[in-house]
Amino acid sequence: MSNTTRRTALGLAGAATLAAPAVLRAQETRTWRMVTSWPRDLPGPGMNARRLAERIGQMSGGRLVVKLYSAGELVPALQVFDAVYSGTAEMAHSASLYWTGKARAAAFFTTIPFGLTPQEHIAWIEHGGGQELWDELYEPFGIKPFMAGSSGMQMGGWFRKPLQGLADLDGLKIRAVGLSADLFRRLGALPVVLGVPDIYAALQTGAVDGVEFLGPSSDRAQGFQQVASHYYWPTFTKPNGTAECLVSRGAWDGLPPDLRAVIANACAAENQFTLTESDWRNAEALEALVGGGGVQLHPWPGDIVAAARLAAEDLLAAFDAAGGIDARIHDSYVAARRRAQLWARASTRAYLEARGVA
Repeated sequence: MSNTTRRTALGLAGAATLAAPAVLRAQETRTWRMVTSWPRDLPGPGMNARRLAERIGQMSGGRLVVKLYSAGELVPALQVFDAVYSGTAEMAHSASLYWTGKARAAAFFTTIPFGLTPQEHIAWIEHGGGQELWDELYEPFGIKPFMAGSSGMQMGGWFRKPLQGLADLDGLKIRAVGLSADLFRRLGALPVVLGVPDIYAALQTGAVDGVEFLGPSSDRAQGFQQVASHYYWPTFTKPNGTAECLVSRGAWDGLPPDLRAVIANACAAENQFTLTESDWRNAEALEALVGGGGVQLHPWPGDIVAAARLAAEDLLAAFDAAGGIDARIHDSYVAARRRAQLWARASTRAYLEARGVA
């Protein structure tokens, strides 16, 4: 072997030696913990979280395995944000409206009273600057957020007794979270913050008089119709139901670019799948509840809706007055809602009126 050939062979061998650890690192299997705010396999968000974990594993070819913990298995339902912040878990699946005590404007990234519809919300996050503001809001906590599911349009809530008007809300105990709780308080009710696993028992025992949760499919799965027969529409506190995936910034930064893309795309795919699933299953569930489930469907009394709209304006104005990131999120969101108004009237609303009940 000539000296030139020998040097070439040694150079190739050295390059292979240097490249091998990088290849091994790229193929390394990681196992992450995902904590959730939902009972295991709860129709809607519980199944949403499970599918997300499975999508990530499948799309990564098994290089990123996500072990799922339902509410209470590793941490309580309303402590999943802290679990990611502290490093107890690398990921969480929850809803941002639970974290208004930590970051007041977090509620905007799930829903706010009289806010964006599900499709309008996605448009704001993906095209109107919402994602960048969300990232900035959670940055002090070392958390990267993604949309990762949507329970779609919500219902107004379940009540043990019918509501005739605004006076009936006075002193009424209602399970509500986020800005919904603040709004009901302004209407005279007494909001009670409860994690999902605790809601049914509270309604059954009378610890609360009413419950605001999700849409008909998830509500029926919780069994609320067994202890409260009065179901109100439309929602005015929660017109959207975006769930979030929370990822530890430290864990995120430690991923190679392709696995970051896996997480981002798995979240986007699950977000769209869950939104369409919600529409399909909510239609089925509402028909079953009203058709043979003994549920009485009521529109909100007009004076409650009118008072709620005024109260919501005052509630949201406080974000603008606060300045800083809260004001910028408020202003961006309100601008997106204003932008959507004319198109909504000319498209969805006009078409549904033209289509009629058929």
